[in-house]
Amino acid sequence: MSKLGLFAVAIALVFGAAYALGDAVDPDVDDVAADAHGDSTGHGEGGGHAGAAERLVVADARFEPGVRETLRFRVVDGEGRTVRDFDVEHERAMHVIAARRDLTGYQHVHPRRTADGGWAVDIAFPKGGPHRVFADFVSGGKPQTLAADVEVAGRYAARPVPPPSSSAAAGDGYTVAVVAAGSERSFTVERDGVPVDDIEPYLGARGHLVALREGDLAFQHVHPRDSATEGREIGFDVALPGAERHRLFLQFKHDGEVHTAAFTEPAGAAAKAHGEAGHGH
Repeated sequence: MSKLGLFAVAIALVFGAAYALGDAVDPDVDDVAADAHGDSTGHGEGGGHAGAAERLVVADARFEPGVRETLRFRVVDGEGRTVRDFDVEHERAMHVIAARRDLTGYQHVHPRRTADGGWAVDIAFPKGGPHRVFADFVSGGKPQTLAADVEVAGRYAARPVPPPSSSAAAGDGYTVAVVAAGSERSFTVERDGVPVDDIEPYLGARGHLVALREGDLAFQHVHPRDSATEGREIGFDVALPGAERHRLFLQFKHDGEVHTAAFTEPAGAAAKAHGEAGHGH
């Protein structure tokens, strides 16, 4: 090959590498809070609905433990363009769920829009180690969940998953009990041993349930069967694919405060539920 040909090949490789690097880097921009209309429409120049090749791009994936820092991210389509059209689902245009790889440190937060069409939320990860961040949203009428890994500095010692139990503490004297029947899960709440009959609507529903599978952290965000009214029982239809254990995180609202209770579903719960109910959900 001539010297001129070798020079052309080298130039092409340099520009190719620069393009790949530029696609992986997200600019750091100032936060701009969107109003309610911006959250519901989300229209912006050059933006489109999320499609089949979308992905989550996190600006800086390293955090310090116990320090409140800003998590910045964008949803991009198959061509690397920032997706700007989001539908309001359960009173928010974007839900962010985060958990450590050992299924501890669960958080459900709601970010604000940023000037570049992305999102930002202030968050503190209590302990060091690998975490998974999920962006749960609806775009163009299509519900989607995208995920990315972030690393929290510090020593990581995975905690064992707690054994299955039919009850769990939710803080401030609250205890939650669960009854399983096939794919159905029904939760009831007590406070200091007294039944709570006036669970309040939270984000447009009586409660929210997130299931994370041990190992790969496969994600489900399940909404209750009942409408967003006050009441006692919080019921869900839950399909748990695979033979691994799952952690179920229930969030409910009472006296104006949101509480979280976590449960372990034993390995093989999905197969057992399928056999009892006679069908998959």
